[in-house]
Amino acid sequence: MRWLRQVFAVTWFGLQTMPQRLGSSAAAVFGIAGVVAVLVGVLSIAQGFRAALETAGSDDMAIVLRSGSTSEMVSALSRDTVLVVADTEGVARDARGAMSSAELFVIIDLLKRSTGTSANVPLRGVQEQAFEVRGNIEIVEGRTFEWGRNEVIIGVGAALEFAGLDLGSSLEVASDRWEIVGVFSANGGISESEIWTDARILQSAYRRGDSFQAVYTRLTSPEVFTTFKDELDTDPRVDLKVSRSSDYYSEQSSMVTNLINVVGFLIAGLMALGAVFGAVNTMYSAVSARTREIATLRALGFRNGPVIISVMFESLLLALAGSAVGGAAAWIIFDGQRAATMNWQSFSQVTFAFRVTPELLVMGAIGATLIGLIGGIFPAIRAARLPIATGLREG
Repeated sequence: MRWLRQVFAVTWFGLQTMPQRLGSSAAAVFGIAGVVAVLVGVLSIAQGFRAALETAGSDDMAIVLRSGSTSEMVSALSRDTVLVVADTEGVARDARGAMSSAELFVIIDLLKRSTGTSANVPLRGVQEQAFEVRGNIEIVEGRTFEWGRNEVIIGVGAALEFAGLDLGSSLEVASDRWEIVGVFSANGGISESEIWTDARILQSAYRRGDSFQAVYTRLTSPEVFTTFKDELDTDPRVDLKVSRSSDYYSEQSSMVTNLINVVGFLIAGLMALGAVFGAVNTMYSAVSARTREIATLRALGFRNGPVIISVMFESLLLALAGSAVGGAAAWIIFDGQRAATMNWQSFSQVTFAFRVTPELLVMGAIGATLIGLIGGIFPAIRAARLPIATGLREG
């Protein structure tokens, strides 16, 4: 109990003197805040990109491509293959038949609104069951396109990011004019980066005959995926790659998210070095300002442990304050901001919103805590080891 009382007394005394060192303390707080803000802000880009892709997937939806394909861009399926997929055991059905949509995926060239630079925008041809298969498509402006006509609907992300996609205007695709009749949302998923139209019209415009590139299929339950996949794998009529949509989109997001994470940690790591030196200087200043007081307390019988803990506590307090300021700044500046980047698997733009999640804020707090520990340990040891006589003279 005596040791704990000493810890409390020394720590309380140190906290009371913090206003006298306001300038150096504020410098440490804002240095650490900058590290946290940059780390959380950059990682929120990766989090938003990953969420845009993974939101589109679910365990009870399958994506079927040609065997060996890494994305829809390099896949090709015949109508006979599409019919085989739709008739496979495990496919959900409604009054209109199998909940399966054979689709085309092509890239068109548009300009970004913000920069005026060229961008690869996905144009997807779908079948009538596409809306039921996805389950999260909602028309938020206008109406859906009419089947058999040159009409398109635009994802909300694409409408915000790319020029020329205003409701009521028209789009030139494959030497034809396509009227923009609606805007749709997809719960923040990757479909919001796309333009949708009737697959049959898109086949004709691009002279694709009766071919498709992927089949999106809703299953009766997540548990039947293995049966569905095994049946297609053993069917001699087809040679296909069958994936859960959740796994497919997770794989699609891995390259970009890994790159962003590496860059984010690298930048934050370099900034953290500067913040550590700032914290060390701050705590050395704090120890220097309290040299006589610390020496007096030790002369009165206070042990080294309480002195070390008091300095470390002050350093951690500054670090946590920096974490709070940096986390708040990251949330205000980055959360919800929209951007677009290249999905290197499909070579098309993906629009997404940055996401500052609780997990990222906790990660920032952990990083700040480490900076505080490293920045406080050496000044704390110096304060505890300084000879009492020297401390009284320096004071």
